[in-house]
Amino acid sequence: MMGFLKSATRRGLFLLDPEAAHGMSITALKTGLVPSCAARPDPRLRVNLAGLDFPNPVGLAAGYDKNAEVPEALLKLGFGHVEVGTLTPKAQAGNPKPRLFRLVEDEAVINRFGFNNEGHDPAFARLSGIRRSGIIGVNIGANKDSVDRIADYVAGIRRFNSVATYFTANISSPNTPGLRDLQARESLAALLSAVIAARNEEAQKSGRKVPVFLKIAPDLTEEGMDDIAAEVLAHQLDGLIVSNTTLSRDDLIDQAQAGEAGGLSGKPLFARSTAVLAKMRQKVGKELPIIGVGGVSSADTALEKIRAGADLVQLYSCMVYEGPALAGRVVSGLSKLLDREQVNSVRDLRDSRVDHWAAAKL
Repeated sequence: MMGFLKSATRRGLFLLDPEAAHGMSITALKTGLVPSCAARPDPRLRVNLAGLDFPNPVGLAAGYDKNAEVPEALLKLGFGHVEVGTLTPKAQAGNPKPRLFRLVEDEAVINRFGFNNEGHDPAFARLSGIRRSGIIGVNIGANKDSVDRIADYVAGIRRFNSVATYFTANISSPNTPGLRDLQARESLAALLSAVIAARNEEAQKSGRKVPVFLKIAPDLTEEGMDDIAAEVLAHQLDGLIVSNTTLSRDDLIDQAQAGEAGGLSGKPLFARSTAVLAKMRQKVGKELPIIGVGGVSSADTALEKIRAGADLVQLYSCMVYEGPALAGRVVSGLSKLLDREQVNSVRDLRDSRVDHWAAAKL
């Protein structure tokens, strides 16, 4: 019955424009029409990193709940953490529509949203009203027309310090012109220096030190990855998120949609993002937390990210095809995989295939 409902719901939503369907899903979560899909808690799946205790390793990536409208409802779907945003200081409309495309045969999505969001203040008001405990990260970015993009990231740190469980500095979206230039070593050093300084100043005021993660692209060269690893370690960042969407269009079935500009996500991103994840694990060492993102559609793919060096994983685009119960199914499936592997903690399997994935050609 659940399979039939999932199939019927997907067919109905796929009759709608993709962005309209996304808006309807947010509305459904607001009204409580989406039932809780959380899996049974499993202590073997708990992960402690960056001073935070995650109930399971499966999170929702930024981009779904751009304006922090439904983080509590999303946690009820079984996610161990939810990341809202990307949020910019000022509201902005983003790129012209249409800007979201389904590649159904590939189970992929291309988007060129361009950080469309309502700005800091409405999101801060919503997050300030949350009473339920749970890990809610805030993904911060820069306005397209900003004259000082680093200042926009600093503003995000200062605005959300009291309500964020962790921060993600997103410098990897391909849909804001020039944003990925912040991944260049000199620019990245300036950004991280400013962001960490702001975080530390806010920590002194509040007595609460909020972890800061950096989200990077999957389209980096080896030299680019080396530079990022060096700066992340030099600035004692709390962790990495690997990775955002890709500009690559390798091996897609839907060649008509493949020509759309924007970042590709979903199942075709899995191999590339996992290879970059493993390469970054080798470059930063065993201690730095890494969240693996890209093509997670099942417990098996989630565990493969962990084997490639991830402490946690995030998903988003695969929910378009697998439905809102995906997180709960992945968490339940991970418990079964731990039974099969006969291990006491999911962390026991981390890094077991780093060398395999790091050897992959990009």
